[in-house]
Amino acid sequence: MKFNPEVYSIPDERMKPFIDPDEIWGYINSAKPTRERVREIIAKSLDKHRLNLEEVAVLVNTSEPELVEEILQGARTLKQKVYGNRIVLFAPLYIGNKCTNNCKYCGFRTSNTEAVRVTLSDEEITKEVEALEDNGQKRLILVYGEHPEYSADYIAHTVRLVYGVKKDRGEIRRVNINAAPLSVEDFLKVKKAGIGTYQIFQETYNPEAYSWYHQAGKKRDFEWRLTSLDRAQEAGLDDVGIGALMGLYDWRFEVLGLVRHTNHLEACYNVGPHTISFPRIKSASGLDITNQYFVSDDDFVKLVAILRLAVPYTGMILTAREPVHVRQKVLQFGVSQIDGGTKLELGAYIESKNEKQNLNREQFEIGDSRSLGEVVDDLVEHDYIPSFCTACYRLGRTGEHFMEFSVPGFIKRYCTPNAVLTLTEYLVDYATPEVKDKGYRLIDKTLTELDGNQNVEEIKRRMERIKAGERDLYF
Repeated sequence: MKFNPEVYSIPDERMKPFIDPDEIWGYINSAKPTRERVREIIAKSLDKHRLNLEEVAVLVNTSEPELVEEILQGARTLKQKVYGNRIVLFAPLYIGNKCTNNCKYCGFRTSNTEAVRVTLSDEEITKEVEALEDNGQKRLILVYGEHPEYSADYIAHTVRLVYGVKKDRGEIRRVNINAAPLSVEDFLKVKKAGIGTYQIFQETYNPEAYSWYHQAGKKRDFEWRLTSLDRAQEAGLDDVGIGALMGLYDWRFEVLGLVRHTNHLEACYNVGPHTISFPRIKSASGLDITNQYFVSDDDFVKLVAILRLAVPYTGMILTAREPVHVRQKVLQFGVSQIDGGTKLELGAYIESKNEKQNLNREQFEIGDSRSLGEVVDDLVEHDYIPSFCTACYRLGRTGEHFMEFSVPGFIKRYCTPNAVLTLTEYLVDYATPEVKDKGYRLIDKTLTELDGNQNVEEIKRRMERIKAGERDLYF
């Protein structure tokens, strides 16, 4: 493992707690956002260098409207440099909502007696996946409560089950996981099932606040959760996702906590998280918290932009918790992945209609209930290329190998062509005539804008092969 002396004073801090609230507050309380300093930090990020905690603290303390706007514009420019105009699409599939934890903000909490506890059967999972495939989904994230029934063996079983479901031209090419922390041995089991990213959100990086929100169940152990992705790395599962639930504590602290977590993983394993998530608290059955730390729309946009500047090469996920107008705005400033056609009620994808959300069957209330087709249409309308690409996972471009490609910016050699090819698949198999027309116009525009490093003629040849019936072509 490579050691980064800027992060640690001793060479090996693996598997040890790394969050010091006094350190984080020290940075926040001492940071002075002068115009010169803010602009210097933005320039460093635009040169594709990750920011340190002091620099992030300066940005979170920036309140002057002109400087905040410069932060937003810096994030917009950086995103275009690193990711271009592609947006990766996925869908969540809730497998079971049984849970032994009692998190005050979650509809799955044990004390919520109104919750209807469900674990999908293998047959139900198969039908859900078929319904998702019928809509054109290629990437799923399976979500589980923390319960003895949802063991590593069970998670691995459901992953293999999902991969085995093929309907017409539909298939799921990448399964990611959002589940409880595991031991090294158990992470090995789920790795062997062929998963993509394993997500574990710390929820809040402040230990005292964490203790208040999590008073029962295994999740009350702050340090076990904090070091969970270290265990994943030790198991060779090098594609991990971190996150914080914005609204549990001061968002400035959480942003620095996420960056600190990134620093830790890079220092110890030479690779940071593949993705960062930053969902905001939303209504849920049995919600038991105040609005003291709820994050405004303006602050939410700002924190997304700051995270983009802080970690230039890390994927950023914006979920359907947010309403459409917020998603449309935040996409500009750093988001690289969103879910589309999302339904959170267990078994809802196979229902013919789901007009009304039932909070007793889902974890929280969503703000964007559009179908995948509507989301694709909206993205294309705003010149984003919807991408269903899974090539990096299957070609071994994960973990440290992913960093080798992405940090120099070479990932765009693969991402834009693969986004074009997966969009072509979607247009041929699932799009309405109107969306198909818009999509091909956007592809033509994108191909004319590709630089000399791109083999545009080969992309066009592969598009024709897709139109002729071939599938799953990628670079």
